[in-house]
Amino acid sequence: MAQSVGIKDVARAAGVSVGTVSNVINRPDTVASETRARVLSAIDRLGYVRSESARQLRAGRSRIMGLLVLDMGNPFFVDVARGAERAARDAGLGVMVCNSAQNPGEEAEYLSLFAEQRVRGVLLTPADATGRNIDAFRRHNIPFVLVDRVAEGATECSVSVDDVAGGALAVRHLVDAGHRSIAYVSGPPGLNQVRDRRTGALHALAEAGLGPDHLRELPTERLDVAAGRDAGARLLGLADRPTAVFCANDLLALGVLQAMYAAGVNVPDDLALVGYDDIEFAAAAAVPLTSVRQPAVTMGALAAGLLLEETEADSATRPHEHRRVVLQPELVVRRSSLPGR
Repeated sequence: MAQSVGIKDVARAAGVSVGTVSNVINRPDTVASETRARVLSAIDRLGYVRSESARQLRAGRSRIMGLLVLDMGNPFFVDVARGAERAARDAGLGVMVCNSAQNPGEEAEYLSLFAEQRVRGVLLTPADATGRNIDAFRRHNIPFVLVDRVAEGATECSVSVDDVAGGALAVRHLVDAGHRSIAYVSGPPGLNQVRDRRTGALHALAEAGLGPDHLRELPTERLDVAAGRDAGARLLGLADRPTAVFCANDLLALGVLQAMYAAGVNVPDDLALVGYDDIEFAAAAAVPLTSVRQPAVTMGALAAGLLLEETEADSATRPHEHRRVVLQPELVVRRSSLPGR
């Protein structure tokens, strides 16, 4: 195995001190141009790459930000990552993206990994409804920002969308179209987002003078297309099938759409359908999907910005104040929920 090239090798090849090589790398303006050119030539010739981990240990600061999301198979979280990565890059940082797969055990393992790596901070969409993973992570004194979830206390920042308002937008739209029997394909009940969207749906029904019995919930273990197909199959088996479906995210809605198509059920003539997130595939579906849009890229960028503010704050002269940023959703109406023409 080839031995790695170190800073001493560069100094020897360039005929300078180790300190001069360090200055060329970190403070090039302090080194004479001829000496700087000689050192850079040696670096290029030897293929030297500085050890970022060693530099971080000396400086006591990492240039890596952690991002832990529920499902990187969901384009919504890909967009969140894009926004976070853009903001981090502008600040000279990188992002380590990890996927908990909606599993609290995997979430705990990744949070431990972030602590071991001493990342600058973490952007987190929690999978553990109990909060135990977050409580354990707090002991490491690494700043974190909650993404797609509202912080319940004043000990961390959060960036989220008003999911109660989003759920109300979806069901109000269906009620206005004349639907009185609506199914909610909800996803795992332990997720705050799932519960908040259901609360919003019930609010919209109450506004129309309709009780909670007008909303039939079909929970799923996951928030993906396969779970949506399974919910669609259960929906087809109901004797008094609802005339409309609101899904907790677009992947579930696309799965329901597939199940309806396979069974010969026409969307929207036989069944109106509304999703949530407005991922790119929503508009490109066989029947373009009505969806509640979340500004995912903006959420990621704002969360990264809050984390950077916290890590740059000085507790003595410029203390950081935790903030809860709540963005507003938007209903995007497409063919899947419109009455027949």
